[in-house]
Amino acid sequence: MEIKTNYIERQTKGYNDIIDITAEVQEIISDSGFTEGSVLLFVVGSTGALTTIEYEPGLKKDLPELMERLIPSNKTYHHDNTWHDGNGYAHLRASLQGPSLTIPFSNSQLILGTWQQIILIDYDNRPRKRKVVVQLTGI
Repeated sequence: MEIKTNYIERQTKGYNDIIDITAEVQEIISDSGFTEGSVLLFVVGSTGALTTIEYEPGLKKDLPELMERLIPSNKTYHHDNTWHDGNGYAHLRASLQGPSLTIPFSNSQLILGTWQQIILIDYDNRPRKRKVVVQLTGI
């Protein structure tokens, strides 16, 4: 087994910006020379998150609406009282969703469902430059 580390950097808009990074992850795997293994994805920063979803217009609205019901953005959180940056909700949403994913690949291809894409979501209340660590373990 060997390990290779790469990065994906994307400028985001914040405010529940959902970005499909599936093609970029697949390209890194294809260029790696590995045929079998797994890819660990980790977003750097405490207001970004990763998951898989069917990347289509309805779900791109449903996910932020779900998070708004669970963790409203118009509520004051203790974090806001500490730092006065108004993004306590973003930290909570990101921690609920999580910063990382591990996905297997075989024949140098991600093993995903037909309608399953890898998304980066930025919950912060301002644009950000996000970095996703893409660490391959494989042969």
